[in-house]
Amino acid sequence: MLSPERLALPDYEYLAQRHVLTYMEDAVCQLLENKEDISQYGVARFFTEYFNSVCQGTHILFREFSFIQATPHNRASFLRAFWKCFRTVGKNGDLLTMREYHCLLQLLCPDFPLELTQKAARIVLMDDAMDCLMSFSDFLFAFQIQFYYSEFLESVAAIYQDLLAGKNPNTVIVPTSSSGQHRQRPPLGEASVLEGVEASLFSQCLENLCDRHKYSCPPPALVKEVLSNVQRLTFYGFLVALSKHHGINQALGALPDKGDLMHDPAMDEELERLLAQVPGLVNSAPANPEAGCLPSRTPPRVGSPWRPLHHARKVDAESDGSTEETDESET
Repeated sequence: MLSPERLALPDYEYLAQRHVLTYMEDAVCQLLENKEDISQYGVARFFTEYFNSVCQGTHILFREFSFIQATPHNRASFLRAFWKCFRTVGKNGDLLTMREYHCLLQLLCPDFPLELTQKAARIVLMDDAMDCLMSFSDFLFAFQIQFYYSEFLESVAAIYQDLLAGKNPNTVIVPTSSSGQHRQRPPLGEASVLEGVEASLFSQCLENLCDRHKYSCPPPALVKEVLSNVQRLTFYGFLVALSKHHGINQALGALPDKGDLMHDPAMDEELERLLAQVPGLVNSAPANPEAGCLPSRTPPRVGSPWRPLHHARKVDAESDGSTEETDESET
């Protein structure tokens, strides 16, 4: 049975809303580039398995960043994959630095930009140094807001700067590299950092902005709710409130509630089953208890059957330049 949403929209609008053309183009591209391998089992099976992977959210694994951020579904799938792959970091109570979280992100997306990781860390750390340690849950929910709503937050940062400067921000804002979040924080000595902006005026500006950001904007009613609880706020205070808002997390739908973040019985059972099949792994433990939770700088790449051949890269070419070394026992 077709959903009410599907019945209410013309075919072309529904397909555009679901970004079907994006996935068709990607599937055809991979089909052409891997046609020799695919010819062994047939085109029909390829398309079936490709779109099954899209539905399951595994299609974004080891893909380039441009594809991962191409659609809302891809972004939500990447958030879910990051949580499921590395939630043991949170279960073990490990605290990691921004650089270490970036290494984890690069295990799933080798060209993931460092700038996005830095912005997510800034939501957690605020005025603390960027090399401070963060819990997995704090980083994950801040990263969710920053990654999924990145374009929206660029425009919010520009509006905030205009309000600080006393300008009228009720114009269409096109974010550029010079107007992004990384430039929004004035020197700490300025009174504007301490005082922020008037929440009611900020709310009016964001209400107009939400009308222009159809798919990459938090629900306007929830944004208004966040701003209605204070008289003044800073930009990063606003981002912290978004990252901790239960309703916004539910509306996005990628992650469970914070209380359930470390609980996934089905995955735990499957992981135990897989580990039991590896000889000597269950009874062995790393010499350093913390080492097993940190990423190796030269991780083995796992081949994806639907990833275009030209996307394969050497891992050491993806290095972020960090000089940190982490020991990890190999299994």
